[in-house]
Amino acid sequence: MTFQRARRPEQRAERRRAILATAAAMLAEMPVADLSLNELSRRVGLAKSNVLNYFDSREAVLLELSSSELSAWVQDLATVLSDQTPESTDERADRLVTTIVGTLAKRPVLCDLISTQAAVLERNITTETALTFKRAAMVAYERLIGVVVGVLPELGPEGAGRFIAAASLLAGAIWTHSHPVPAILAAYETDPALSAIRMEFEPALTDALRALLYGALPRDQGR
Repeated sequence: MTFQRARRPEQRAERRRAILATAAAMLAEMPVADLSLNELSRRVGLAKSNVLNYFDSREAVLLELSSSELSAWVQDLATVLSDQTPESTDERADRLVTTIVGTLAKRPVLCDLISTQAAVLERNITTETALTFKRAAMVAYERLIGVVVGVLPELGPEGAGRFIAAASLLAGAIWTHSHPVPAILAAYETDPALSAIRMEFEPALTDALRALLYGALPRDQGR
């Protein structure tokens, strides 16, 4: 940014993009819990009060970043699943689960944001920020329903919606438990007997989504 004050709309938009890009870069090196508004302001080269002219809180920055990450992931998912090769219900269900888990695993920032959304990110925000975030989430949700039904029409929009809602909760919870704090990680490494309760993201989410999806599919499909 070469301007000192963002007076024109395009300058304000550029500054917002810079703040979001800096936050995304920080999340590549630290978890959401460690990202502070003070450090974000320092890295973007603005006073904290100036950052708050563009976003009403740290959480507002992260919610907007979450919306953009979610939108990009849904596009990835739709692209990978666009192949309409004839398959059995089981094969299509397995492909859906595998693709969801694989594409999510490639987006750790999105996974970390999802895992902290309700407990952390949806606090300390204005109603305007909440409306913007939830409206963007609704757009992504509706597109996800289309993607899931495109692969598994047996589910129908209602069944796909239930699957997506539960899958998002599972993804967030499993991400949290599979990325423990240093003390817990050290405990696992110190005592091999604890391996039975150690959770790995991709295998755990795959098993959970398979169970969820097969439970949601109509029983009379003759799979």
